[in-house]
Amino acid sequence: MSTNSKQSPAFYILSFTSMWERFSYYGMRAFLILYMANDIMLGEKGHLGGLGFSDGYAGIVYGVFNGMCYLLPLLGGWLSDRYLGERRSVLIGGILIMIGHFTLATDAGLFPFYTGLTILAIGNGFFKPTTVTMIGDLYEQGDKRRDSAFTIYYMIFNGGAILAPILCGYFGETYGYKYGFLTAGIGMFIGLVIYVISGKKYLGDLGMVAKHKLARLQTKGKKEKIPLTSNERDRIAVIFVLLFFVTFFWAAFEQAGSTMNLYTDKYINKVVMGWEIPTSWFQSINPIYVVLLAPLFSMFWLWLAKIKKNPSTPMKMAIGMVILGTGFLFMVGAVLQRGGDVADDTVKASLGWLMGAYLFTTIGELFVSPIGLSMVTRLAPARMGSLFMGVWFLSSFLAHLIGGFMVQFMEKLGAYNLFLTITIFIIVLGIIVFTMARKLVTWMHGRD
Repeated sequence: MSTNSKQSPAFYILSFTSMWERFSYYGMRAFLILYMANDIMLGEKGHLGGLGFSDGYAGIVYGVFNGMCYLLPLLGGWLSDRYLGERRSVLIGGILIMIGHFTLATDAGLFPFYTGLTILAIGNGFFKPTTVTMIGDLYEQGDKRRDSAFTIYYMIFNGGAILAPILCGYFGETYGYKYGFLTAGIGMFIGLVIYVISGKKYLGDLGMVAKHKLARLQTKGKKEKIPLTSNERDRIAVIFVLLFFVTFFWAAFEQAGSTMNLYTDKYINKVVMGWEIPTSWFQSINPIYVVLLAPLFSMFWLWLAKIKKNPSTPMKMAIGMVILGTGFLFMVGAVLQRGGDVADDTVKASLGWLMGAYLFTTIGELFVSPIGLSMVTRLAPARMGSLFMGVWFLSSFLAHLIGGFMVQFMEKLGAYNLFLTITIFIIVLGIIVFTMARKLVTWMHGRD
């Protein structure tokens, strides 16, 4: 494998395929909770067709759906490793995701709504763990480009998340929510076309054969179970330890689509030069920050590796958690500027608080998310790569369930108590990971 800093065409094909999947996901997510919580509108915007759920129930549905998008990759990763291979799994997942969006676009009724969300979640189960695993397979152990590559990958697929809330949100909030879902489905269709056509030329045999079949070929066709070595068990333990802490990181981070989205809709002054910015558009702030900052982070990791000062993976995650927690202080500031939760609904907080919150949470994300993906591809046994990528996504499954109930917490106890609690709790967890970092690196047995 080449040791230069350039990435292969295969890397970019997989990254841009993921970008269109993220376009479809974030485009739909930008207005999903608004679609659920808004009434079946009458008058000028009667065509929007909201479902009329309470904020609390909408938050639960939102959390369960997003959680299932991260639980089902455990099953999808297992099927990929055992039977399907990553290439076929990505195709199946992309097709199901496209169908799910088109189902949501058919009608504003409950049956197409729940059916569409179910199909979307199943599609994510096949798609999500396998693209990441194939990217990891492009790099040998010890290749210094790996963390940098995953940061670039993170930047590319967040490029889709920038346009998604703007395009899908515009069509959804202007012409009716079904047109937002339709736009998201078209985005996934474009991604599938790129994947199928370009994959034949640039991906070669990558991901064509299931990992367990490859392992049997390497053992001359023997089908007996391959036991884990002691080093593999230690590395798996690191994955699970960090998964526990990252769960709470994501529970806080994903408030962007639920409590922060609802708070922005009601209490943030969105008027700029006389024009009110649609609420769904604010879901583009985070990916914009990612695209702007990720290249700097990618170069930063390569530079630190070159001078042998690169922090360990657990240390990066600890720093990221502290930065994320700090970001929620801006939301506390927004509540205080309004005069607290008891303020009149007509009193709005400055947009600067929201922009500051997104900046810090994005920096925290870049310390945790791409680094975590890179870590799993290094630590998981090669024959179980997609399965353990699915395991890693369990943190997001649990996080979305927790995050969904936080909407009810905000309803009952107020935004101030919610945002302040998140700040303190996440910073404390980051400090705990910091104290454990050296021991975790030992368990990684040279694969940090």
